Amino acid sequence: MYIDLLVNITSRAWALPILASLHEKVPGRQAALLSATGAGRAAFGASMQHLIEIGLVERNPGHGHPLRPEFRLTQLGMSAAATAHKLYRAAGTEGHDLMRRSWTLPILTTLDTACHFNEVKRKLPKITDRALSQSLKLMEGQQWVQRRVISAKRPPQSVYSAINAGALISQTAGAEISFTV
Repeated sequence: MYIDLLVNITSRAWALPILASLHEKVPGRQAALLSATGAGRAAFGASMQHLIEIGLVERNPGHGHPLRPEFRLTQLGMSAAATAHKLYRAAGTEGHDLMRRSWTLPILTTLDTACHFNEVKRKLPKITDRALSQSLKLMEGQQWVQRRVISAKRPPQSVYSAINAGALISQTAGAEISFTV
């Protein structure tokens, strides 16, 4: 299931920006990628190592100094990078910070149709109630998610749906992510 893949990729804050930058033909050297993404060295290193471990990026053999390696996308990474680029474009520049958060993208993919809190939680078994609640609240503030309260039911129920850029991201993720790690 692709949601597991999204959770895996987005578990590192700078993984999606790195993939999107490599898709945009930013040179695969650390300095160029640091400049393009705005990541700090330690967070960048952890994200790059994660991308190497899951097989989306590899060191470019024979290029670069051993202490300043060059990276390139694997075949699988090319598909992931194209998708990351489309997702970042859909988010717009004001949404890039929110896209770096671990659960934003997986949650948005579950909101392709309106869902109750517990339905989203069932689709993302690894997420905690607190993480889901905080993520939904942040996305509401960004106007990516709409919360409707159905007060006719007892107890009242909340229904969440992706709107605006959140809906575009949800549709893009659902349509694009067909690769597996």
